[in-house]
Amino acid sequence: KMSQLDLYNMPMAPASRAIQMVAKALGVELNSKFINTMEGDQLKPEFVKINPQHTIPTLVDNGFAIWESRAIAVYLIEKYGKPDSSLYPKDPQKRALINQRLYFDMGTLYDALAKYFFPIFRTGKPGDPENLEKVNTAFGFLNTFLEGQEFVAGSQLTVADIVLLATVSTTEMFSYDLSKYPNVEKWYKNAPKVVAGWEDNLQSLNEAKKFLAAKAAENK
Repeated sequence: KMSQLDLYNMPMAPASRAIQMVAKALGVELNSKFINTMEGDQLKPEFVKINPQHTIPTLVDNGFAIWESRAIAVYLIEKYGKPDSSLYPKDPQKRALINQRLYFDMGTLYDALAKYFFPIFRTGKPGDPENLEKVNTAFGFLNTFLEGQEFVAGSQLTVADIVLLATVSTTEMFSYDLSKYPNVEKWYKNAPKVVAGWEDNLQSLNEAKKFLAAKAAENK
């Protein structure tokens, strides 16, 4: 019997969209619980009790709570995926490469995007020019990782692709040109063919675009 999987999340956020796509790839049903971080929902005592770090997304699987989206993604595959799933194979070297790409997403690419683009949600203005430089550098690295291959960690779609695609797709909300990174662009354009739940990801991005437009009008 499938357990009750509650995902506390804000669908507009890249990390939340990543988990939705991983769940889709596994055929796992998530019960989505909306946490509006703009309104401070994450600071409500009932949520802090589940996750004292009060970050989203947070997954609760039959009473077991886990947060940090990349940890959630790997947990879902290890618990609900096929044994030795190609999304996260058991081979130590394949797995090490996938982990490296996940950490690259968290510490380099996502971090750079968040510092440059996310201030727009609060102030209507992007971060400093040196933050944009970090975004460009991170995309340069990703472009190199994809040199001569279809996927970010070897010859098959893995959890690293799904997580990185959720991050990269966030640029659709802002006018950021991926064509300077031809390998990234090609990989990104292939996503609708290989990623389950890609349509939903784009739909969440459209909602976010509307939110951003409303915010921009407010800040005028």
